[in-house]
Amino acid sequence: LRDIRVVFADQVLIAAASFALAPGDRLCLVGRNGSGKSTLLRIAASLTEPDGGEVFRQPGTRIAYLEQVPNFGGAKRVIDYAMAGGAEEHKAAAALDELGLSPLADPATLSGGEGRKAALARVLAEEPDVLLLDEPTNHLDLPSIEWLEERLSQFRGAFVLISHDRAFLRRLAAGCLWLDRGAIRRLDKGFGVFEEWSEKILAEEEVTQRKLDKLIEQETQWSREGISARRTRNQGRLRRLHSMRAERAALVQQTGRADLAVETGQASGSLVVEAKHVTKVWPQPDGTERVAIRDFSTRIMRGDKIGVIGPNGAGKTTLLKILTGTLAPDSGTVRLGTNLTPVYVDQSRSSLDPEATLWDTLCEGGGDQVIVRGRPRHVVSYLRDFLFRESQARQPVKALSGGEQCRLLLARALAKPSNLLILDEPTNDLDMDTLDLLQEVVSDYDGTVLLVSHDRDFLDRIVTSVIALEGDGRAQEYPGGYSDYLRQKKATSGSPVSAKPSAPAPKPERAKAPTKLGHKDQRALEELQARMPELEQEIAALEKALADPDLYAR
Repeated sequence: LRDIRVVFADQVLIAAASFALAPGDRLCLVGRNGSGKSTLLRIAASLTEPDGGEVFRQPGTRIAYLEQVPNFGGAKRVIDYAMAGGAEEHKAAAALDELGLSPLADPATLSGGEGRKAALARVLAEEPDVLLLDEPTNHLDLPSIEWLEERLSQFRGAFVLISHDRAFLRRLAAGCLWLDRGAIRRLDKGFGVFEEWSEKILAEEEVTQRKLDKLIEQETQWSREGISARRTRNQGRLRRLHSMRAERAALVQQTGRADLAVETGQASGSLVVEAKHVTKVWPQPDGTERVAIRDFSTRIMRGDKIGVIGPNGAGKTTLLKILTGTLAPDSGTVRLGTNLTPVYVDQSRSSLDPEATLWDTLCEGGGDQVIVRGRPRHVVSYLRDFLFRESQARQPVKALSGGEQCRLLLARALAKPSNLLILDEPTNDLDMDTLDLLQEVVSDYDGTVLLVSHDRDFLDRIVTSVIALEGDGRAQEYPGGYSDYLRQKKATSGSPVSAKPSAPAPKPERAKAPTKLGHKDQRALEELQARMPELEQEIAALEKALADPDLYAR
């Protein structure tokens, strides 16, 4: 691709993007939501024509493209969809089997995760020379993500990935394409060094920007003061001034950054949730029963940040509903703390009215104000905090990209006062800048957090413990983040955690509710540990004084 230009609604989305893909390249395409990443991938896949520039494809090159939302095109069976790209039937069936999908299933009945698996089976079964994958991990559970990592690590062709999953990119990407302000920069190193590299570039641009500001100020002053500026011999100096202003304008475009904040309500009681021996069973159409949660106990204290992980369909949402009191267990008890004010952010964008404007979505009662932290904010100013332009305020929701719709959901939810934040897959479709800001906000949140996520990096950065749903209704709590969970799981099992489903384990003994320290108690413990050497010295001094035979004679 050379000097690709894309214009959308009179806005230049991509100005002059260029890159080449060689055999064996393993690249990630990184950029903010709405920067044109998906558009660029569709151009490379011959599904969209650019408004300018050149696209060259080696004759005979087979390209397979994974889109964000699968289009089943009226296929009656999953196998028909998986073969629609030209794959042989036995290869499509094998790929579906690896992902646990029935080839005879109706695509219309698939969940979001199952639809994503069917789309992956389709592109992998084609055995192309080039894979173009747009958010391949969205809606996948952790075992499926790890399976995909293994498949892609063995893939012999070239691929370009768009993903917000840092752990996934660190494992697979050997090079990075950074789509920034309509142009592409390339780094021929893995994603592990991308952030340091990009931050260095932005820091250098800030230095350049300050120097340009000073030069522009000097030259502008000269142009105002001297009539001689109009003479022919000084026209070159004026042209340089205009050029510097244009360069300055280009630099300014990178300064926007999401500014998220949670509206914290009244503090809850120290105990937030206590669950004892909770069990939930769902009846199945064939008359059998499926145990979603079996004999689970936990105690959640104010300030805890709990991650919930497990395969799709394991019961994560069921557990969240039980722990927050919106679903009654079949047996066992759930006790909720006092003064709880929950706010729920889920992965579905169905609560957004596609015809409503961004303005109306945030100001549901009318007007132009949003109450944030107890103070009114103009809706346009608040939208800017979430990287929306003023011109987007009156646009309909349906004009937004998937990531932008997720940012709008966050903007609406985070403005509400709360002391219990429930996040169900909040990272889907968010760009990395917004992910970083969301991570900071959740980490600094004074209340309690329940987080369902398949993003390993996000879990590691935030949670204080992990509840793992391990199949057959079994749930176990592990202190620490996702990496800590893996280490503990490996230590107890004596072997690495497998990405593939394991055989059902015997029914566990009744679990006892684990005793955990709240944040204040944990800080007090850490401070006490820091004072131990000082206290030991005081004890030694007192013991020496007590051992003095003249002490009581004084």
